[in-house]
Amino acid sequence: MELAELETRLVPFARAKYADAAAEISAVHKMPGHAGFAYGFTVRSRARSEAWFLRLPPPGVQWQGTADVLRQVEILNALDGSAVPHCSVRWSGDDLTWFGRPYFVVPKLSGDVLRLGPGEWGAKLPPERLRDMAQQAMRALAGVHRVDLRSTPRLGAPIAAADDVVRWDRFLPKLAEPGRFALQPRVRDRLLATVPADAPAGVFHGDFQVGNLFYSLEGRLLAVIDWELVGVGATLNDVGWIATFNDPAAWAGRGRGPGPSESAFPGAEELVAMYAEAWGAQLRGIGWYRALAAYKFAIISGLNLGLHRRGKRPDPLWEVVAESIEPLLARAAQLLG
Repeated sequence: MELAELETRLVPFARAKYADAAAEISAVHKMPGHAGFAYGFTVRSRARSEAWFLRLPPPGVQWQGTADVLRQVEILNALDGSAVPHCSVRWSGDDLTWFGRPYFVVPKLSGDVLRLGPGEWGAKLPPERLRDMAQQAMRALAGVHRVDLRSTPRLGAPIAAADDVVRWDRFLPKLAEPGRFALQPRVRDRLLATVPADAPAGVFHGDFQVGNLFYSLEGRLLAVIDWELVGVGATLNDVGWIATFNDPAAWAGRGRGPGPSESAFPGAEELVAMYAEAWGAQLRGIGWYRALAAYKFAIISGLNLGLHRRGKRPDPLWEVVAESIEPLLARAAQLLG
């Protein structure tokens, strides 16, 4: 949706929601990191201004899975009243009158996602501050995993751990640089042969990593964001994911791509320990979930590299990330013994 069209649509929306026929819209802009389907805007009503964040599904797709924004509304509503920092939904619905598709609106926060790359604000923070920020994140994650599943029926049935391994098979013929995937069959077979039994099940975020943690610039966690991949299944998926993204042994070089930076942000083992303390129990089988995360991201990297090279989703970052495909698979093999 072009910004001019969106602003035109936002005027009657804001006037209806504010019950103010004189409400004005300003500062309509695309938000970064969402392929243009999330927007910021400001409403001025009765001499007061408020900034908002609007989320819409991509155009031309079925409103299912990651494109079902009302699934995200459900988990955000379920977190209301909990200690998990999140954005409470102000307005949402599937009334196509406003934007031609389902939507939700939350307050626009003041701060930033945790950026740890060279020269970024997070990388300049002292170790004790970063450790406190990591502890806040892992406490929040434990809170997400305690959500009552009865409050999230829209999230569907649990994903079985074995299914979470084999569902990536369909992408294997599409991977760029297949020579980098020599270890893939061995890791896949080992994952299927060693699926943990009796793992804690509940709501999982699906992409829990520092880029989806929104902090004040003083270091207070304001919200866990970006819930497109939310689901139900083994909650240790989230722990394995953030551990893998902060495990130097899984990456070709620190600070290259989405892996660990040169900052003092805690590494994989410390993050796992922080989560175990917040959860209140030892984490059986956590190595398996770390291996699964590394396996998944290796495949994601090969898939996105192919999309980049074919011009379908140009992003040169994947040329850099591809250097970590072999280390990710090797780390997965190591964790699986």
